Amino acid sequence: MNQNYSIDPNQIPKFTSHEEAREWFKGQFGDRFLLRMTDMKDGRRVNFYHLVKDPEVYKPYMESFASVVQHEITNINTFKSYTTIEINENGHVDIKD
Repeated sequence: MNQNYSIDPNQIPKFTSHEEAREWFKGQFGDRFLLRMTDMKDGRRVNFYHLVKDPEVYKPYMESFASVVQHEITNINTFKSYTTIEINENGHVDIKD
């Protein structure tokens, strides 16, 4: 069975905290929802997640960052293999698809 990994921003609930939003996304997408980094943006902590849509493309791409061998990206499918989801400490969600 193929799951749809696209997100309709109009279907996302309004959250009051990062934890609440993270739990909702984890419930929807399980282990395909991965924390990539945390940073500050406009004075608030923001967590950057990847929603992995195509693990067969995504995994080698991410592994290439740990390699000493430089890899060239020659296919746009690499960037289509995931969606970046930003969640700030107040639960605001921004989807970068």
